[in-house]
Amino acid sequence: MKARELTSGSLNEQQLMMLRLLRKPMPEIDFIQIRRLAVKLLAKQMDETMQEWEAENNITEESYEQMKKLHFRTHPKA
Repeated sequence: MKARELTSGSLNEQQLMMLRLLRKPMPEIDFIQIRRLAVKLLAKQMDETMQEWEAENNITEESYEQMKKLHFRTHPKA
């Protein structure tokens, strides 16, 4: 991808800053570590989002147990 395409408005400022930081190739082990940190951060954000949703919708462990039991039940054939 050309540099001109990267600044065309398709990327936000944070994305551009990350590209600038990672402009030079790095050892594979460092790249893997950065990827793991990014995934860890995204997983933490997802957990927080789920906890907020569960609290807002009064979802409990018992709710999940009930859904689990109902999900795989088959209806009798007529």
